[in-house]
Amino acid sequence: MKRWQKVIQDNYGTPSIELVSGRGSVVKDAQGNSYLDFLAGIATNVLGHAHPAIVTAVSKQVSTLGHVSNFYAHPNVLELAEKLQKMTGEKSARIFFCNSGAEANEAALKLSRKTGKSKVVATQESFHGRTIGALSLTGQPSKRNPFKPLIKGIKHVPFGDSAAMKRAITKKTAMVIIEPIMGEAGVIVPPADYLKNLRSYCDATGALLVFDCVQTGMGRTGDWFGYEYSGIKPDVITLAKGLGGGLPLGAMIAVGAAAKLFTAGDHGSTFGGNPIATASALAVIKTIEKEKILSHVDEVGEFLLAELALIPGVTEVRGAGLLIGLTLDKPVAKAVTKRCQELGALINAPSESFIRIAPALNVSLRQAQKFVVIFAQALKESINV
Repeated sequence: MKRWQKVIQDNYGTPSIELVSGRGSVVKDAQGNSYLDFLAGIATNVLGHAHPAIVTAVSKQVSTLGHVSNFYAHPNVLELAEKLQKMTGEKSARIFFCNSGAEANEAALKLSRKTGKSKVVATQESFHGRTIGALSLTGQPSKRNPFKPLIKGIKHVPFGDSAAMKRAITKKTAMVIIEPIMGEAGVIVPPADYLKNLRSYCDATGALLVFDCVQTGMGRTGDWFGYEYSGIKPDVITLAKGLGGGLPLGAMIAVGAAAKLFTAGDHGSTFGGNPIATASALAVIKTIEKEKILSHVDEVGEFLLAELALIPGVTEVRGAGLLIGLTLDKPVAKAVTKRCQELGALINAPSESFIRIAPALNVSLRQAQKFVVIFAQALKESINV
C-alpha cells in the first residue's frame, strides 16, 4: 500500500491486496492467500488466468512478430476480423480494432458523425467508458459532473422505456447507443421487446443503432455478443474486455451501410489489432468453440441464478449466463465484498445494495458451488454485524 501511494495517482484509491499469480479461476496474493476470482478482471479473463491456449499463442507470437502498426497487414488481424465478421452473420461487416471499450465507443461516436448528424440518444445509468467522448455517452452523473462541460447533443433517457426512446429519437439523431444488458448499473435485462422497438425507431429515422457489447460480449451471456436474444441486429457493435482474454483489445464492428462510413484517414489506433493481442483473441475464440464453452456458461449460470436467489438477504438475482447481479435487502454490499475477500472470493459492489459477479466462462460447477457457500456466509455475517 505504501509503495502504491508513493507512485500511483489516487484515481483508484489504494487496493487492499496485491495479486501475484493465477491459474484458471484461482488467484494468489503476495502473502500466499488464494481466492476464487469471480470478477475475472471485470468480465475480461473469459478463460481465466494462464490458460494454456493463450499462453502458447501469445508466447509464439511475441517470439515471431511484435508490433507492426496499421501501416502493414499481418495474418492474425485478418483472421480475427474474418472470425468476427462470421460471428455477426453479416458479410457486410467491417471491423476497426482498438485497445479498450472506451476507445471502441469513441470510434462509434466518430462514425456516427459521418452520417452528417450529431445528436445522440443514450440511457440513464449506462456506462460506456471514461474518455471525454465515452463519458459523454455514459449516463451516470457521479462520473460525468466533475468533468463538465462534456460533448453536447447527447440525451439520456430511462433504460427499458420504449416510449421515452421513441420520443427522443428524431430525424436529427445520428446514433442510439445501448447496452443489451446493463452491466455496471445493476445487470438489468430490458423488456423482451425493447431492442426490437429500438431497431424500428432507428429504421424510421435513419439513426445508427449501436450495441455496446463490451461487457456482454465474447460469450459472457451464453451468446457471442449478448443481444442475440432480441432477434434483431444493430448497425454497430462495440467489443473489448473478453475479446483479448486478458490482453488489451477492443473492436468496433460496423454492418451494412455503416461499414462504409469511415474512409482512409478518418480514424486510427497505433496499437489496435496488434499481432500479440489478436493472437490471444484467436486463441480465446477457438477455445470457446472447441470446448463448447457457451453451453457450459448456460449450465453454470443457471445454477448460480437459482442458488444465489435462495440466500436470505438477497432480494433479486438477475442477468444472463455468467453476468449476474444481486440486489440485497440491506445496504451492506461493500461489507459483503470485503468479507468475501477475507473468506477467499473476489467480487464487486458497484453500489451499497448491489453485487456484480462475472467469473471466467470456464469456471467449474464445483467452484460455483464453493462460491455460493462463501457468499452466503459473507452476507449473513455482514447483515448480523
